[in-house]
Amino acid sequence: MTVPSHARGYEGFTGRIARTADDSIPSWPEESSATPGSPNIVVIVIDDMGYSDIGPFGSEIDTPNLDRLAASGVRLSNYHTTPLCSPSRAALLTGVNPHRAGYGFVANADPGFPGLRLELSDDTQTLPEILRAGGYATYAVGKWHLVRDANIRPGGNRDSWPTQRGFDRYYGSLEGLNSFFHPNQLVSDNSAVDVDEYPEGYYLTDDLTDKAVSYLQDLRAHEPDKPFFLYFAHVAMHGPLQAKDSDIAKYRGKYASGWDTLREKRFASQLAQELFPEGTRAAPRNSEPGYDVPAWESLSDEQQQRFARYMEVYAAMVDSVDQSVGRILDTIEELGELDNTIVVFTSDNGGTAEGGAEGTRSYFAEFARVPDPDWVRDVPHDEELIGSAKLGVHYPRGWGQVSNTPFRFYKGQSFAGGVRVPFVLSWPAGLPRGSEDNGVRDQFAYVTDLAPTLLTLARVTVPTERKGLPVKTFDGVDASALLRDPSAASDHTEQYTEMVGNRGFYRDGWKLLALHPGLDVDRPQWQLFDVRTDPTEIHDVADRYPEKVAELAAAWDDSAWANTVFPLITPAALFTRRPAEAALARPVRILPGTPTLERYRSSKLISFRDFDIRVELSGHSPGAEGGGSAGFAPGAEGGGSAGFAPGAEGGGSAGFAPGDEGVLVAHGDPQGGYLLYVEDGHLVFGVNSYGRYTSVDAGPLPTGARVVEVSAVVAPRLRWDFTIRVDGAPAAELLGQVQLVGMAPWTGISVGVDARGPVSWDLRERRGPFRYTGGLTAVTYSPGPIGVPPAAVEAIEREAEFAAD
Repeated sequence: MTVPSHARGYEGFTGRIARTADDSIPSWPEESSATPGSPNIVVIVIDDMGYSDIGPFGSEIDTPNLDRLAASGVRLSNYHTTPLCSPSRAALLTGVNPHRAGYGFVANADPGFPGLRLELSDDTQTLPEILRAGGYATYAVGKWHLVRDANIRPGGNRDSWPTQRGFDRYYGSLEGLNSFFHPNQLVSDNSAVDVDEYPEGYYLTDDLTDKAVSYLQDLRAHEPDKPFFLYFAHVAMHGPLQAKDSDIAKYRGKYASGWDTLREKRFASQLAQELFPEGTRAAPRNSEPGYDVPAWESLSDEQQQRFARYMEVYAAMVDSVDQSVGRILDTIEELGELDNTIVVFTSDNGGTAEGGAEGTRSYFAEFARVPDPDWVRDVPHDEELIGSAKLGVHYPRGWGQVSNTPFRFYKGQSFAGGVRVPFVLSWPAGLPRGSEDNGVRDQFAYVTDLAPTLLTLARVTVPTERKGLPVKTFDGVDASALLRDPSAASDHTEQYTEMVGNRGFYRDGWKLLALHPGLDVDRPQWQLFDVRTDPTEIHDVADRYPEKVAELAAAWDDSAWANTVFPLITPAALFTRRPAEAALARPVRILPGTPTLERYRSSKLISFRDFDIRVELSGHSPGAEGGGSAGFAPGAEGGGSAGFAPGAEGGGSAGFAPGDEGVLVAHGDPQGGYLLYVEDGHLVFGVNSYGRYTSVDAGPLPTGARVVEVSAVVAPRLRWDFTIRVDGAPAAELLGQVQLVGMAPWTGISVGVDARGPVSWDLRERRGPFRYTGGLTAVTYSPGPIGVPPAAVEAIEREAEFAAD
């Protein structure tokens, strides 16, 4: 029969419609499916790992699984990325140059310009979106850092969250860094994981690997033939450096010879592996102020001992990453699919100098560049704690230059130390290596080449529209030819670089480079290198070839306009935030049971300002004075007798009801924070100043107390003066406490519990998260005026934005 013209809902149906199903012909929409035999794809991205940190690129660190990949695959010895994290990840996942993708900086700013949008636009499609449309299952675990920090909170725009950008499942940290023992917030798909305390033995790299393995196992239990794309973006090696004791023990004592000796050994290994042509010289130690590295022999015995400890932890973390790679490879091998899986291993940028000249045991304090000789800076904790959950540390920049062997400079700079990183690709079934092929490719390649190359290898068609808009075309090129043939020429012949004034331009073997010029971001002091004969960028030939400098400088300018680089970002612009963010500093009333507030939201309530915390109780009950008798602790091991009410440590005897106690409010973790709690009937307020803990006992909390208030007032030299009141009456003061600024407190605000990382280690070891047992009605934060001079705020926030990468 003919469907009448006024019928609705049948548009596009390709079967036949009649009045009954018996007289109709069904039809089903065609489902997308991959080409039979399509390879699986695994892309493993490491954070802040330099060129020489794995065995296939010269390292002494034990990396048998990466050695295994390199033995069956290819190594790109001339692979470049961007100098910072978010731009590299955007370029990798889109094939589009970073500014054009909207990521001219890390996703911890919001200057309000097109190249610094710091969110993926609707006309920018991602590799997982393309692969999913081509029939792939898509999974992401680990660090994302492609959503502005202001949009990580519930209610924020989620258009740039992983599952909105092509991934079927996601588990990890949306932030640029995290604690490895006490992550401040993890996200599963589209929701924060609500957890008070991580289990004993928890380690983030292991957790991420567990989730990745489970995704693959789950897929194969349901879909035996569907290819998968796994994007595993490690939080390692970003600081704070933390590792498991068993991994650290493996490297104890192995770095006592120092960074000069280690650079020599790594470079010798690189030459032996033919990563550089014969005659290449390693760059000397960085000597420029702010980048300089002293001779190891010039350090004191105490410095050498402590500095070596930092590197032991770093090596342990690299080892842990390799173990993770091994677990992924083993899982795929158990599924019988390793030969037909493309595995890529690389880093987002070079090794970092963020630990400064001396390294740090107080990670977030290192980024608050406060012009005060009494600022907390590096708290001199016991060296045995370096790498443990109790500290946030980073190594001195001398080890950063070892990481970047044989190059100059670090993450953030456009020189090779910031942008040349290891790259290994293995696909035994699709890219078998000839017997005479050592697997090394020295052709120029760039991070934007990865997406088009993988899509070519996987034979996936690239859509031309997204959400009805023409998509941005790739800036990268298909590099599959040089993967197959070591003599093939690179089609990527020129490439700009720009990051907060650090510039570069590559064309046909020439590199024009400039560090940030200082006050005027648009007056570069160009240096010129012929990297065909000088791959380590030692010999500046700008004076010899002024016409080449002019040619490449003009080309940089043209490329900058073509890739949305202008306006060049200045320090003041980096500090700018959109006006709508002012709403994040309005008073907020938090009910007990509310999941821990997100970090950035929490920081807006206290940063650089006066603030008041009002805790509403239903009437405090202190219990019996003295805490009970007979030695029985209700709920303790060994039980107690009939009639005991489970309760707090130190309990009491039969029939005794323990008093209300526990944490009223907590904000932060071992890297910095504060908390208010009741224990043994006493009210206590404590401040953790980047690892240095101070507390004040405000005395017994009276029976029936209903309001406890903490008032913070900005004091000179970036301090706070705290006053504690109970029902309006002064109870205690804690004066001259160092303000928590920049990235601290890292963990957000918790009400009625000290969730995740402990503000006070001593309290956590005694009482755990110490959930409040009494009647807690709400906690209200009332932010006051900012009391720190704007210039100081700008300087500190700028450093924090770099630290967040």
